[in-house]
Amino acid sequence: MPSLLDALRQHSVIDCDTLDSEGSSMKCLQIYPAIAFFELTKVSNGGTSLHHEALIRESEQDAIRLNEIRDQTSLPEFMVEIMMVKLQLLIAPYVTGYVHVQTNPKLSYSQAGMVENAQRIIAIFRGLEPAFDTTRICIKVPATWDGLCACRTLEAKGITTLATTMFCMEQAVLASEANCTYIAPYINELKVHFETGYIDHNKAFAFCREAQAYYNANNHRTRVLAASLTSVEEVLQLAGVNHITISPILLHALSRLDVSTTTKKLGQYFTDEPAVDSLDSKKYANILHDESAWKLAFTRSGFGTSEGKIIQAINYFSDFQEKLEELAGRYTT
Repeated sequence: MPSLLDALRQHSVIDCDTLDSEGSSMKCLQIYPAIAFFELTKVSNGGTSLHHEALIRESEQDAIRLNEIRDQTSLPEFMVEIMMVKLQLLIAPYVTGYVHVQTNPKLSYSQAGMVENAQRIIAIFRGLEPAFDTTRICIKVPATWDGLCACRTLEAKGITTLATTMFCMEQAVLASEANCTYIAPYINELKVHFETGYIDHNKAFAFCREAQAYYNANNHRTRVLAASLTSVEEVLQLAGVNHITISPILLHALSRLDVSTTTKKLGQYFTDEPAVDSLDSKKYANILHDESAWKLAFTRSGFGTSEGKIIQAINYFSDFQEKLEELAGRYTT
C-alpha cells in the first residue's frame, strides 16, 4: 500500500525546509533566517559546543578572503550570508532541484538593497565552491512592492526568484508581472510556529487555488509553492498545487501513513477553478505599474489582514537575522 507521501507526489512536487541530510533526496530546499539560526545553534550530542562551530569560525576567514564582494555590508551581516550559503552547500548533494536562500529581511523595503544582496549571495556561492552550478540557486525575496520590483530586475539578469511571505492576489499578480519563478503563499501566518496554541483562522487555501488558476488562465510561468503548514490534513488539502514545502515532522508523518488512512480524494480541490471574473488580468491592470495604487490595494486586502501578516513575518525574520548577526559577532576576532 503506498504511503500518503507517495500519493501526494502524484499531484504536487514536494519540497522541504530542513537541513537534515539523512533520508531520501529532496526536490528543493528552503533556508531562511529562522532555519539557519536553529541549525547553527544546535549543540553537539552530549556536549556543550555548537554542532557547526567550525563552520561559524570558518565564515570569518571566508569573509576576509571574499572581502572584494562584501561592499558596504557589515562583517556580521556578511558572515551570516556566508554561513547560510555554507549550510546549503552541505546539503546540496541531497537536493535534486533548487537550493533557496533568502535575502536579508532588513532590506525588505529596499529594491536596490535586495538586488545587491541577491547578487552577493550568488558571488558567495562561486567564491566558496567554484564548481557549484549557480543556476540551481533560487533567491527568496519578501513580497513587498520593493521586493517584487527587485525580483523583476533579478529575473531579467537570469537569477531565479521566489516571492515569499505571500498572502493575497495583489501580491500574486505583481509577482507574475515581475516574472518570478515561484511564489510562496503562507497557509498560516508565521505566528503559529512561534506562539504555542495560536491558530490562524484565515488560512490561505483559497488564495493558493486562485493564484494557481490565475497563472494557468493567463499563461504565466510563475508557479505556486505553498508553505507554512501545521498538519497532515493541511498538506493533503493542498494536493494539486504546483509545489508544497513540508517540514521534516510532517514529511515523516506522511511517509508512515498509508493512503488508506484518508478519505480525501487528493487533488480534487485544485480541479475546481474559482469564478471566471477572478481570473481576468484586466481586473488588476491599474495597480501593476502604479506603486501608490498597488500599496493601497494591498493595504485594503482583507481589510488589512494581508499587510498585517507580512509585517509580522518581516518582524520575525528580522529578529532571527539579528540573532544570527549576534552569533557571528561572537566569533569575530
